[in-house]
Amino acid sequence: MDAVTIALELAVQDTAGVRIAHELGAARVELTQALALGGLTPSPATLEVALEAAGTCGPEVHVLIRPRPGGFRYDADEIAVSVRDIERAVRAGAAGVVVGALDDAGALDLDVMSRLRDAAADASVTLHRAIDLTADPVATLESAVELGLRRVLTSGGASTASEGIDTLRALVAAAQGRIEVMAGSGVSADSARALADVGVDALHFSAKRAVDPSGSGAIADSMGGHDVTDRDAAFAVRAALGRGAL
Repeated sequence: MDAVTIALELAVQDTAGVRIAHELGAARVELTQALALGGLTPSPATLEVALEAAGTCGPEVHVLIRPRPGGFRYDADEIAVSVRDIERAVRAGAAGVVVGALDDAGALDLDVMSRLRDAAADASVTLHRAIDLTADPVATLESAVELGLRRVLTSGGASTASEGIDTLRALVAAAQGRIEVMAGSGVSADSARALADVGVDALHFSAKRAVDPSGSGAIADSMGGHDVTDRDAAFAVRAALGRGAL
């Protein structure tokens, strides 16, 4: 099988995930927390140790900025928090941020997005999967281009990237090299090759596995487990693209 050249971005929650991304040869990590909730802004200390783990030759560290779960329509306080989180992340050394905000009509909130973009200064800005909740992802892509964003992370408006593959193809055609299209959601070894063949610029995946809660009994069960990056699952995606071990 011929190897496919495509950038890989690993969604991680901790330093161990950054190290796996480095081994994998990933171009970037999206640093987050609470992946089970769709991802939230990581703590400043989490970013600090992630940057240390990435070092000077590891993957770029891009920070998800999302102040709470439950959609992407934010009030003034939540926007103010997001702006400060972006400024703090960029000052700390993050190469980019991953953001998204919708207005009351469910379209991209251009005013808020402009504020978030400006807060990032010269750092890279990615529009995350808020695009998938808009009525017309291709039109939203055009808005992202006009805003000067670097890339969009999208499942093609579907629950998974595989289900949205036709829209992903349309997004790639509309982008015309003006903005990067990165496929994400449900990306695994089983779907990676087909998604890459659409012509997207990058694949975004978490390769996560669940860890059971420590302890036993009703209290431990109520606290739930947590997710970690699974090295084997991450490398399986790389192998599916026809790339050998590093």
